[in-house]
Amino acid sequence: MQRLVLIDLDHTLVERRCPTPDWTAEFCTAQGLPEAAVRPVLQAPRPETFTGLATTYGLARSGPALWAEYVDGLAERVYCLPGALDALGRLRAGGWTVVVLTNGYTAIQGAKLARTGLLGAVDAVCISEEAGARKPDPEIFRVAARRSGHDLAAGAWMVGNNPATDILGAQAAGVRSIWISAGLPWQAEQPAPDHAVPDVPAAAELLLGSAPGTAG
Repeated sequence: MQRLVLIDLDHTLVERRCPTPDWTAEFCTAQGLPEAAVRPVLQAPRPETFTGLATTYGLARSGPALWAEYVDGLAERVYCLPGALDALGRLRAGGWTVVVLTNGYTAIQGAKLARTGLLGAVDAVCISEEAGARKPDPEIFRVAARRSGHDLAAGAWMVGNNPATDILGAQAAGVRSIWISAGLPWQAEQPAPDHAVPDVPAAAELLLGSAPGTAG
């Protein structure tokens, strides 16, 4: 099997310093927007949403300026989980191709990757908005593999924390899976992942052959 690993972003490689709804409410208040503006921002965080709010509420700042500040603010409140960057480096040094596979908006997820240093630590990135498919749809797993010049049919691993999107999605795509459990038990009614580990460094050790059950 080829050495290709797809890795989720949020709660797998990175974590938020505060919940997104809290930051959104804080941002809207700072911009002079009413509480009613929080919901549309959370539901559709896109440039046109901010342009509409700026027009509706007569803000002095433009929609694009508000959007850029909002994206930067989200990225500033995200940090790499301990050992994640080093684990990615060890995987690549060990001959693995590493692709970040994440659901979300392209600008927001891209800003997180750039701010945390992850963008330069992986071989490719696949974000649902620009890919035109979302996990658990098997198509996005195929797109992610192609981004790095690979064919998913030759085999891959998926590493992620979300049972529904990461693990069940991987199974639907014919991909082996490593669940980032964070110490939680697997729900017995769902098909189990191939492996469960507490974090990305442990997943890297598994893939590199330092633990039983490695891909080899």
